[in-house]
Amino acid sequence: QREVLEKNEEYIIERNSFGEIVKNRHDYSTTPQIMESAIKNQEDWKKLKIRLEPGKSRSISWRLMPGKNEISMWQGELQRFRTAYQKGKFILYGAVIGYDCIQRYLGSERLLMAIVAQPEWVKEMYMFQAELVIAMFELMVEEGFEFDGVFLGGDLGYKNGPLFSPKHYKEQLFPADKMICDYFNKKDIATILHSDGNVKPLIPYFIKAGSSCLQPLEVKAGMDVRELKREYGKDLAFMGGIDVNAMAHPDPRVIEEEIKTKFEVAKESGGYIYHSDHSVPDNVSFQQYKRVIELARKYGKY
Repeated sequence: QREVLEKNEEYIIERNSFGEIVKNRHDYSTTPQIMESAIKNQEDWKKLKIRLEPGKSRSISWRLMPGKNEISMWQGELQRFRTAYQKGKFILYGAVIGYDCIQRYLGSERLLMAIVAQPEWVKEMYMFQAELVIAMFELMVEEGFEFDGVFLGGDLGYKNGPLFSPKHYKEQLFPADKMICDYFNKKDIATILHSDGNVKPLIPYFIKAGSSCLQPLEVKAGMDVRELKREYGKDLAFMGGIDVNAMAHPDPRVIEEEIKTKFEVAKESGGYIYHSDHSVPDNVSFQQYKRVIELARKYGKY
């Protein structure tokens, strides 16, 4: 449950559903500053994991504030789903997985050290969380939700490469990712794996795990959809790769060249979905983004 600890004209400090204390701008337009994490050691993990059970509050916890009714919020979620489904929207089940999830509990520095010093504990946390992702999906389906695909938030990269070695990914995180992908592949439900940063060295493992699609292909981290399509397009779909800096450029020819040259390669034989390469910042005007969509429709036609 979210809890506001401090609030003023500049920022808001709150405890979020992961137990983190974070500092944010009021409009949540930037990455939050992590001030404190919930887990400091294995004993803390043992106490916390008892609470990590599938339940209705888990799907709404990021919005659940003191004084709000859990049952009414769940019913609201279900009604929003039904409305979207009736309109023919593509409905995704979303979850944060693996490193990206566990670092929210431990903090990135503590988790990175544990990857080296306490590998079995790290693997245990990854597997436990993967089982929870599956259990929550089953609960929501039982309650009447239907999903066309799955969106898995799993940041694993920074500007120059993965946050940890491919060896550590293979030994610790790969089994959990494969468990999740195997489950959804058996149900013929596509999975979209989200990871910012440069994750090129990990892509062969994503394919082996059974991921269907990789998103968002961050340009400033060296993720070029044209190169990725040529190398991995037979085994993996791609979503994104359109530079938000090009969207903000004052010369409209820059974004047109960005979309035209990338779509020519990415859309060949299918397997590509338009998306920005990261969150669209507030220096992209509404008119500029309208132009982006017009260009995507123009050059994305078959």
